[in-house]
Amino acid sequence: MTPPARLQAALDLIQEIERAPRPADAVVSSWFRARRDLTDADRGVIYDLVYSMLRSQARLTWWLAKYERPATPRNRLLAWLMLGRGSTREQVERQFSGGRLAAAVLSEPERQLLGRLQGGTLEHPGMPDEVRGECPEWALEALRRRFGDAFAREMAGMLTPPTLDLRVNPLRSTREAMLRALTALGLKASATRMAPQGIRVTDRGALSRMPMLRTGEVEIQDEGSQIVALLVGARPGERVVDFCAGAGGKTLAIAADMANKGVVIACDVLENRLKRGAERFRRAGLHNIQTRLLSSERDKWVKRHKGGFDRVLVDAPCSGTGTWRRNPDARWRAEHAGFEALLPLQAAILDSAARLVKPGGRLVYATCSLLTEENEAQVEGFLAAHPDFRAVPLSEVAPEIEDSAHPDYLSLTPARHDTDGFFAAVMVRDATSGSARPSS
Repeated sequence: MTPPARLQAALDLIQEIERAPRPADAVVSSWFRARRDLTDADRGVIYDLVYSMLRSQARLTWWLAKYERPATPRNRLLAWLMLGRGSTREQVERQFSGGRLAAAVLSEPERQLLGRLQGGTLEHPGMPDEVRGECPEWALEALRRRFGDAFAREMAGMLTPPTLDLRVNPLRSTREAMLRALTALGLKASATRMAPQGIRVTDRGALSRMPMLRTGEVEIQDEGSQIVALLVGARPGERVVDFCAGAGGKTLAIAADMANKGVVIACDVLENRLKRGAERFRRAGLHNIQTRLLSSERDKWVKRHKGGFDRVLVDAPCSGTGTWRRNPDARWRAEHAGFEALLPLQAAILDSAARLVKPGGRLVYATCSLLTEENEAQVEGFLAAHPDFRAVPLSEVAPEIEDSAHPDYLSLTPARHDTDGFFAAVMVRDATSGSARPSS
């Protein structure tokens, strides 16, 4: 594609994201699947441009408001080219040539806008902190309380592109072998700092060049997510539940840690997610995973299997604030999704899932949120209501993780750890709290 055609394609995709009720990553994936004519280079340029605009939405909107222009996708694209890319007015005008597949020629108001933006930068001294940090109003005070003086630095950390991390499937290969294979493909890859099976690849456009993804030797999984699965501490032969399994990323890691021995039950309330997970499980060669569709967190299956599992992971639905650099549109969607309604749901899920833990068993509560209300506060409330559980300090279960942002729980942030933001608390049920009931 020509550069003007790529710009128009990016504009088409941004408009599709705004129209669709689905998250941007789902829209982008389906849009690219439908465009078989695009080369890897085309996809890389379009992807980077679209996500750069998504990560700059508040700042671009601020600039357009300053010059009394509506924040349409086309105006935001023009502003990004001038302020984010540093193009000149003449360069942008040439890109909007009106030729075949290219964007329409600029109107006079658009040319005037370019003139006003000429020489500017994406950030401006007059911007409020929340605009500069792309922080939505609904999360502003909670994140200020959470980070204090580090607020600006932490917000800046979530404006950087996400890393591309892989988790090696130990049933199919080793990290050393995969590092050699990736190097042989001409890719720059290195071992992750914390996750023992993790690999970080610097080129996001390299996914199509990785045959090991198709063979199940590696899975795409952020290093922070890998650490959460590691905290479950699952061992061969045990019975484990991933209570909010989704598409099964953490389930895969847990089952692999168990060397295909014992059983992992992946639960979720959405059938399509479990179906996608089942496909991944088969590709990875894991046979110790079962799926269980639940009607709700209070499904009768939970009561029937009370006290029947060694370890239970509750990766609770949350605001997703920790994933903003990976899913930049989520910061603007969560307000409409009902953040306040998540808090009682998280508490209800944790309360119900805890019934599955046998005496002496481990319960792990995790989120991809940075908000205290969804993390420490939920754990404190649960422990107050369940005296038969106690928190286990991170130093006891994972002494190799020495720089968590919380002294007792796992707390990872993009700025501090270069991972997605994750929280996890490990709790253990009192071994004398009652007898475990056999599963039926």
